[in-house]
Amino acid sequence: MITVRKTIAVTTSRRHKVVDEKEVVPGTLPRITRLMALAIRFDELLRSGRATGLQHIAEIGHVSQPRVSQILSLTLLAPDIQEELLFLPRMKKGKPQISEKLLRPLTMEMDWKKQRVLWAELRSGPPSKPVRS
Repeated sequence: MITVRKTIAVTTSRRHKVVDEKEVVPGTLPRITRLMALAIRFDELLRSGRATGLQHIAEIGHVSQPRVSQILSLTLLAPDIQEELLFLPRMKKGKPQISEKLLRPLTMEMDWKKQRVLWAELRSGPPSKPVRS
């Protein structure tokens, strides 16, 4: 295991932590990126035997077992789609285009080729409405 140690200047106030801005990357990770990483971690816990089942993970995470199942279903996506989700650009403002709920139909499709077609459609955005003249 490699341990990296780095000093970051942190000043605490009554409610907020102030971090040296030179160390902070602007924007936040999209929620789907965090959920994809969490799904991979859950899968690792189950495979290694450190978690006994979905209910155990749900208790640890203080969420319901069905929610854990929804998150874990992201591991059924094709590896290239998972990678794309993990490396989505940070968001500075606004609402993300991709959500876990939008990806559920993809996770139910077991054929990765069909998943990739659905993913391409999802990435291109909703179909535009016809313009009436």
